[in-house]
Amino acid sequence: MAITSFSGPVRSLNGFITYGSGAVVNIPDNTNTVTVSPELHGGSRIIRTNDATLVITLPAIIATPAPDSAGPGGPVSTRNNIGISYNFFVETTATNWKLGTNGIDRFVGSLLMVPSAGGAASGFVPAASNDFINFNGSTTGGIAGTWLQVTAVAPLRYFVQGVVIGSGVLATPFADA
Repeated sequence: MAITSFSGPVRSLNGFITYGSGAVVNIPDNTNTVTVSPELHGGSRIIRTNDATLVITLPAIIATPAPDSAGPGGPVSTRNNIGISYNFFVETTATNWKLGTNGIDRFVGSLLMVPSAGGAASGFVPAASNDFINFNGSTTGGIAGTWLQVTAVAPLRYFVQGVVIGSGVLATPFADA
């Protein structure tokens, strides 16, 4: 099969392999807030954060296709975002870093937290009402090198997994808005 090049956003309903300069999306220091999108941040891209006090909002999970502007009988909308993943790499220790949903979607899954000074790791599972992950650069994690992935797996459900680096008495990073 030949290698094909595209210019502009392209969506595959069965996946692409992303690498090269566009594979890493940098969120620079002093950004403060960002809403990620499937087009700019999703898929196999790595979202590299360098803002210690960043607030990130995930897009609402859209689980059902709807007719697009072509009207009845037209092509099915590609706004459905089930299966989209967002990969976050914390490069600058996060002292007040928050990852939240739209307030309706919730987290499922788990995060493994490893103490920076060695010792026993702890696993944390979100409560049914948790829609935020908060890093404080210490007990709830977010020390440089932290990695997590969130994937829209079902209506109202973002599956989260990752390895978080913390210090002190480790505590859950999962919270309610």
